[in-house]
Amino acid sequence: MILECGCPGEYPPWRDEDVDLGGSVVHELSVPMFLHMPLAFEAYLKKQQEALIKLQLAERWPGLVLFSTGMLRGRMLRLLHEDTHSLSTQVRHLPSPFHLRAHLHHGNISTARNVIRDMQRELIDSGRMPKELYLAYLTCPRCSEDRGGERLLLLRRWEESLVLRNRARRRGEPDQE
Repeated sequence: MILECGCPGEYPPWRDEDVDLGGSVVHELSVPMFLHMPLAFEAYLKKQQEALIKLQLAERWPGLVLFSTGMLRGRMLRLLHEDTHSLSTQVRHLPSPFHLRAHLHHGNISTARNVIRDMQRELIDSGRMPKELYLAYLTCPRCSEDRGGERLLLLRRWEESLVLRNRARRRGEPDQE
């Protein structure tokens, strides 16, 4: 269910946990950026939604968009049902493994800096190399008051790192597997 404003009505129950989305089917849309700032963000959200309707693709959590920025190009991912098959070049499977550390943040992007820093520190301390950061806006300014405030789902992709794991062992920290 997508709300009138475009926010997801439902979202995954991921709260401060690691999730593996490896092999998941996604619809991916490239977004132009200028120094990590998206250009025409809402237009690309609408374009992706229209593409999903035209291709008759069903989302796992309708309206949930995982957004990652880059210097000149970012991307939007929408998780599709596992039995989805499409010849579209925008539909693909995520590589396996595709580990994510999830955190539900009550606030907007301007208040998320410390949370993101803490997530990164926790990953490094546990012997995992942080990779790209994905944001999923769960509420917009229009619906945030009715839905209990602004919410972001912060997802940090990570990979196992033997170097970081050995460094944690030398410091005497227990192995977290």
